[in-house]
Amino acid sequence: MPNQTSNSASTGSDSNNETQTVFVVDDEPDVRAALRLLIKSVGYTVECFESADLFFNQFAPDRKGCLILDVRMPGMSGMELQEKLSNMETLLPIIMISGHGEIPMAVKAVQNGAIDFLQKPFSDQQLLDRISQAMEINSKRHDVHDVRQDAQDKYDSLTPRESEIFTEVVAGKLNKVIAYELNISTRTVEIHRAKAMEKMGAKNLSELINLAHLIKSSE
Repeated sequence: MPNQTSNSASTGSDSNNETQTVFVVDDEPDVRAALRLLIKSVGYTVECFESADLFFNQFAPDRKGCLILDVRMPGMSGMELQEKLSNMETLLPIIMISGHGEIPMAVKAVQNGAIDFLQKPFSDQQLLDRISQAMEINSKRHDVHDVRQDAQDKYDSLTPRESEIFTEVVAGKLNKVIAYELNISTRTVEIHRAKAMEKMGAKNLSELINLAHLIKSSE
């Protein structure tokens, strides 16, 4: 159970509190109750679960917020849940907590993507600071994801020929080279290139290349 310390007023003032949720997964009722009270006191929405299985069975990957996850629990362990969430490519930052404080376990958790590993008992402020950090990370992850998804949606709207020419253009090939390789006229390449740029919302070649990088990084 966390130690009691004063809470900074700024921790719960984030504008994302309305859409972000702090998920708590811990098999100890007293810990869940204490964390729920603490987290709600600074304005966050909080949902508590007594097991990793219960959380995993109802969790939707697009939920925003962060996860406070106990390492050792009956059934699915916290480390196993972390691995499952990683396989789902969730954007949810994870704060691991443990009453054992095993160094190898902490290292593995962080290597697998946890933003921190806190040993019980930790102070209220220490946890609240990590939650605030996690919410900022979550917001940035979703912003990047939305930009990449928008680029992918635009790319998916291209016709097969526009997509083909898009790929050749961002590879740095000249229109006349593309025309020769595809056995079409240069004018046809120009028309499809202009249409592809319009659909992608690119004003110039540099912007088109940046969009191509975004699409590739999301694969």
